[in-house]
Amino acid sequence: MSRIFTTSVASVYPLYVTKVERKGRTKAELDRVIEWLTGFDDTALRAHLAAGTTFEEFFAAAHLHPRSALVTGVVCGVRVEEVEDPLMQQIRYLDKLVDELAKGRPMDKILRA
Repeated sequence: MSRIFTTSVASVYPLYVTKVERKGRTKAELDRVIEWLTGFDDTALRAHLAAGTTFEEFFAAAHLHPRSALVTGVVCGVRVEEVEDPLMQQIRYLDKLVDELAKGRPMDKILRA
């Protein structure tokens, strides 16, 4: 089991915020991307962050967007669509979406509209 599975989302979330804000995007846009992927609205996301929910628990409670399988590409040298472990793939989906947001990709393309 990967160490990231037992890492709290709250410990990584500020890093996501810093990454996107440094590139001129907003926390609200990040939250919108997370909501699209997981189905967690702002209240649910804040509850998970406050509770110290692990990535394993976070994605177990999530309702992934039906179009999440369209998230493809490379994160940390690994093709997202080729990751075999379902939980690791979901975490990589999130990483890839955060990367796309930070790189300035239009929101409609990030959300696979």
